[in-house]
Amino acid sequence: MSKKLSKEEKRNRQKIKPGRLAKREAITGLIFVSPWIVGALMFLAYPLITSFWYALNNIRITPLGKKYTFLAYGNFTQILMSDADFPMQLIDYLVSTIISVPIIVVFALIIAMMLNQNIKARGFFRLIFFLPVIIVSGPILGMLNSQGAGSITAIDTQAITTAIMNFLPSAIGEPIAEIFQNMVTILWYSGVQILIFLSGLQKIDRSMYEAAKIDGGSGWECFWKITLPSIKPLILLNCVYTVVFISNNDQNSIIELIKNSMFSGTTEKGYGYASAMAWLYSLVVILIVGLFAILFIARKDVYERQVKKAKKEAKKERRNVKKIERRSARNAKKIQKAREKRKYKTYDGSGDY
Repeated sequence: MSKKLSKEEKRNRQKIKPGRLAKREAITGLIFVSPWIVGALMFLAYPLITSFWYALNNIRITPLGKKYTFLAYGNFTQILMSDADFPMQLIDYLVSTIISVPIIVVFALIIAMMLNQNIKARGFFRLIFFLPVIIVSGPILGMLNSQGAGSITAIDTQAITTAIMNFLPSAIGEPIAEIFQNMVTILWYSGVQILIFLSGLQKIDRSMYEAAKIDGGSGWECFWKITLPSIKPLILLNCVYTVVFISNNDQNSIIELIKNSMFSGTTEKGYGYASAMAWLYSLVVILIVGLFAILFIARKDVYERQVKKAKKEAKKERRNVKKIERRSARNAKKIQKAREKRKYKTYDGSGDY
């Protein structure tokens, strides 16, 4: 029995060499990924390192070129201690993004479920909800917002904003009231998310819904037990996409503030000061993405946990068997040595024991 177990362990420990097909697939995947790797090294890694070096210096543009004055963390300290606008706008952005991202994702999920139904002119309605992604972008979005097309009038939202400001503190009530006023612009951001949810909904096996309905499951139960667990990874994807989209939007006031600081003529500001602001802004964006990742990251189901637990127990049992085999081998050696010693002690030299 011990020999069989040891052979199985040796067989399991042997590394299986990949075949030709696996090597070919790995090379193909590397070829497809290589443009992204090269692009990331050229257009992402180098600018990140350069901007971080800028953030540690005070940079002045002179006729002889750029003049660097090393400040270490001086720019960051000045932004957090002396700048009155940037920290407040950063807090407003944090609160408004945390509130607006769930609204956009939930709205996209509802519309995707409606567009996934068997209705007439389904492609036309999908086109309508995706058109703002193509049309309303860049200068067009700025022009529409300047004319008031991207926001609801104050008269229509006055009752809602008044109720919110009366029941909530101003630090939380103002971002929520601003979201209600700019609800049209926020819902324009949901086109890509609707497409992502549609692709996930179309991949769900319809037989699962049929089996659930045969067992007496309602539509609400099918949504919570089948639909939502199936598209949970897509919820995280849409949350991350929405955070990045809102953070890089041209209408973002923090980006405008960074641009103004970059081209400011004052001695305190400039490229280094703007780089430090951009790094602080990036840390806040990463914090928001991490928060949504913690909330919606895919967890292993009960079956996978049971399989993992069974594998751990089997591994532990094999380890215990191996310990017992080693202990038995040591005891056998000790017994053999003791017998040999006893044998030599009783030998009297005449050939008799």
